[in-house]
Amino acid sequence: MDGQRWLPLEANPDVMNQFLRQLGLLPTWQFGDVYGMDPELLSMVPRPVCAVLLLFPVTEKYESFRLEEEAKIKAQGQDVSPDVYFMKQTIGNACGTIGLIHAVANNQEHLEFETDSPLKMFLVQSTKLSPENKATFLEKDESIRVTHESSAQEGQTEAPSLDEKVDLHFIAFVNVGGHLYELDGRKPFPIAHGKTSEVRFLEDATEVCKTFMARDPQELRFTVVALSKA
Repeated sequence: MDGQRWLPLEANPDVMNQFLRQLGLLPTWQFGDVYGMDPELLSMVPRPVCAVLLLFPVTEKYESFRLEEEAKIKAQGQDVSPDVYFMKQTIGNACGTIGLIHAVANNQEHLEFETDSPLKMFLVQSTKLSPENKATFLEKDESIRVTHESSAQEGQTEAPSLDEKVDLHFIAFVNVGGHLYELDGRKPFPIAHGKTSEVRFLEDATEVCKTFMARDPQELRFTVVALSKA
């Protein structure tokens, strides 16, 4: 990722909702905070939920796990639906935008767009491309880049400089065809996490989020947001 670098997006539902609104997504579904993983706090999240985003610290423990996981899947294989929209990340700090694209792209049957939505246009034009070519297509998409830059400046915390090393990373969880997938542009492919349903999706996705937290118990820098029907 030596090419383009963007300012990192804040894990702030208001920023995310505004970002998607500017790109022509109608506010029939909205991102909101998930304040905790226990049943009582999960029960406060409006349902249904169609996507979950996790922001987490990229630590040495995580990196060694990621490489082991990749080797294991390459050796054993996994079943991934051809309907999963997945793209690689080639732009530095673009993981927030890629997480949002993954969340929206895999839920187009639920979501509504304005007729001239730049995001809908991007999805239609990129859907048949390979994960690598989707990444190249994003590099050339001015409307998404400009919206990302303005949204990155909108957060409650001051945006870091472009050169500052950011060790926090966004990934998305989605339900495609009754299966839970983890979508991370730093990985070579989607990660299949077994069966799920519209009713169980939030609980199943946050169970996977808990494994990220358990891997780095001394870390506190985890944020979870859910895309819920407004």
